[in-house]
Amino acid sequence: MYTKKMKGSLRSYLRWPLLLSILLIVMNIQIYTMNIQAGVVMSAYVVLYTAIAFALYYFKRRAVLSDLIHYAMHFHVTVNQLASELEMPISILDLNGTCLWENRNFHDKFTAKLSKNHTITDAIPALTMEHLPKEAENNSELHFHIGDIYYKAVMQLVELENAPDNITKEAVQIGLGNVLYVVYIYDETEIVHYIRENNEQRLDVGLLYIDNYDESLANVDDVRRALLAAMVDRKINKYMLKIDAITRKMEKDKYIFLFRHKYLSQLQADKFSLLDEIRSINAGGDVSITISIGIGIQAGTFRKRQEYARSAMDLALARGGDQVVIKTRDNLLYYGGKSIQQEKNTRVKARVKAQALRDSIQNADKVVIMGHRLPDVDAIGSAVGIYRIAQSFEKPAKIIVNQITSSLAPLLKLFENNKDYPEETFITSEQATEFIGDGNGVLLVVVDVNRPSYTDAPELIPLASSLVVIDHHRQTGESFENPTLSYVEPFASSASEMVAEILQYAGEEIRVKSVEADALYSGIMVDTNNFMNKPGVRTFEAVAFLRRSGADIIRIRKMFRSDLEEYKVRAEAIQNTEIFLGAFAISPCNADHCESPTIVGAKIADDLLDINGIRASFVLTAYEGKIYISARSIDELNVQVVMEKMGGGGHITSAGAQLENCSLEEAAEQVKELITKMKEEGDI
Repeated sequence: MYTKKMKGSLRSYLRWPLLLSILLIVMNIQIYTMNIQAGVVMSAYVVLYTAIAFALYYFKRRAVLSDLIHYAMHFHVTVNQLASELEMPISILDLNGTCLWENRNFHDKFTAKLSKNHTITDAIPALTMEHLPKEAENNSELHFHIGDIYYKAVMQLVELENAPDNITKEAVQIGLGNVLYVVYIYDETEIVHYIRENNEQRLDVGLLYIDNYDESLANVDDVRRALLAAMVDRKINKYMLKIDAITRKMEKDKYIFLFRHKYLSQLQADKFSLLDEIRSINAGGDVSITISIGIGIQAGTFRKRQEYARSAMDLALARGGDQVVIKTRDNLLYYGGKSIQQEKNTRVKARVKAQALRDSIQNADKVVIMGHRLPDVDAIGSAVGIYRIAQSFEKPAKIIVNQITSSLAPLLKLFENNKDYPEETFITSEQATEFIGDGNGVLLVVVDVNRPSYTDAPELIPLASSLVVIDHHRQTGESFENPTLSYVEPFASSASEMVAEILQYAGEEIRVKSVEADALYSGIMVDTNNFMNKPGVRTFEAVAFLRRSGADIIRIRKMFRSDLEEYKVRAEAIQNTEIFLGAFAISPCNADHCESPTIVGAKIADDLLDINGIRASFVLTAYEGKIYISARSIDELNVQVVMEKMGGGGHITSAGAQLENCSLEEAAEQVKELITKMKEEGDI
C-alpha cells in the first residue's frame, strides 16, 4: 500500500475543489433567504458537486501520484542521459580521489584504458590530491595539457549534509564520508592558442651598441675604417633580417630594433651568434670589435619595454660588454660575455667620477666606508683611499671591518699607533649604527662589491642618506637602488686601482700618506696575483703613482708572507686535485686550521693555473657552514659565467660562489655537472 503523503503545492492544488464546496454552501444559504424553491434546487447541485469533488480527491489521488512518479523517473533518466552525453567531461570522486562516476566524454578522453577502480591521478597525472579544495565555498582550478590539447580542471567540494539521512548514512558506511568532489574539465586549447599567438606577435624592444667603436678603429686608416664600419653594419642588418626585425641606426655605434616575441626563442637557441660574427671581424692588430645587446620583454607598454632594454644595456656594459642581457619583469638572462674586457686608455670617466665623489663627500656631514663580507686587502686598501679623501675635507669618517682575517691583520697593523688613524677608525657594524644615528647627512661609500647582500653590513644601507658604489666586479641582477654615484669598471684590475686613479683627480689638496699607498698597492698586488692576472696600462700607472706617494715594496712583501701551516694546506690540496675532463682542476681544500680558509682557497686556485694544460681551476673550501668556491682561469674559460650559474659572480678570469647545505663532495659534483652541461651546450 502506498503510504507517502502529498505535500506542498500539489496537495493544495488537489484540495481546491473541496474548498470551493464551502463557497457553494454559503451561496446556497444566501439563495434560501431569497427563494426557498431556488435554494432547494441549488442544494441538489451543491450535494452533487461536493460528492464528485470528494470522489476525485480520494479516488484519483493515486493515479495523479503515479503519473507524477512516471514523469519524475523519465525526467531523471533524461537528466542522467544529458549528463552522461554532455560534451564537458565530468567526474565525481570520493575523499580518496577514486572516481565513483564519470560521464561518457570523461571516460573516452581520460579513463578508457584504465581499470574500474581508478583514481583521478591515474586519469590525469597532473591532478593530485593537493589540488582538491578543502572547503565547499572555494573551488580550485588546475591548468594542464595532454599532448597538444590544453585543459582547465575545476574542482568543487559537495557536502552531503542536506541530503536525506539514509543517503548520508549509506555514504558514511561505504567510506565516502559526507563530502564528494566534482571535477569539471574545460578544453581551452583554442584559448591557449590565441593567447600564445597574441604573445608571439607582441613586439620586443632591443638596443645594440658597439662596445669599442672608437678604440677599435682609432689606428685604422680612413678607407679601412669605412670598410669595417660597413661590414659591421651589414652583419647587423643581415642578422636582424632573419628575425624580420625593424632596425634603426641612431648613432654610428648605436642601434635600436623591434622584433616579434616568437623570434626570441630562435635567438636564444643560437646563443645570439651575432656576438661571434662581429667578434670575428679583424680590425687590425689584437683588437676585436664587440657588441652588447639589451632586450626588454614582458612589459605592458612599449615605453616600459624600452626602459627594460635600456636597463639591460646598462647592465651589459657594466659587465664588460660583448654579451646579451634580457630583462623581464622579474628576471635577467645573460648570454655571451666570453671575451676579455678591453681596457679603456682614456681617463675621462675616472676624472668625472672623482669630481662627483669629491662633491658627495663635501656635501656630507659624516662618511662611512665598507667593503664586502670577510673583507680582503683590496677592500680595505680602497676603503683607506676613500678615508684619505674624507680626511682631506675634514669630514668624520669610519671604516667598517666586522671580521679581521689572518691575511688582513698585517695590513691593519700598519695603522696601529698612527696619529692620522685614531683607535676607532676601524669599527664594527654595531658601532657604525651609533655613528650614523638618524642617517641625515651620512654618505655611505661601498667599495669592492656591487651586490647589497654581499656587503659587510647590509642593514646599514637604508640608514644612509646618500650612497656611492665603487667596484671592479661585473654586475649581476642584484644591485643597489638609486645610488648617488655608481662607478663600476669590470676591466679594472682591482678597486684599489680605481681609487688610486680617483685620488689623482679628487683635488690637489689631497696628499696620500705612505701607509695608505702601501694599502692601495697591496690591494692591487693581491687582486692581480702579483701582477699576473689582468694588469693593464692603467694598473701600472696607478702603481707608479703609489710608488711616488711612498709605497714600500719590501715592506709590502714582508707583510704578506705565508706561514708554514698554510703552505702545508696548499700542498695537500694540490696533491688531492682531480683533473676533470683533462682540463679542469677541481680541488677540495681542508683549511680548518687556517685563519682565512677562503683566502687560502683563492691562492690554491691561482697556483693550479701554473700547471700545463689546465684551462680553469675550482677550489672548494668549507667555512662557517658554507662551501666557498674559488674559480680561476687565464684566458680559455669565462669562470664568471660558470660561477653565475651557481649563484655567484666575479670576473672572466677570477670568480667565486657560495653554496649552502652541501658537503665538499656534493659541491664538487655540482661543479662537474655544470661543466659537463656547459660543454655539451657549447658554452665551454
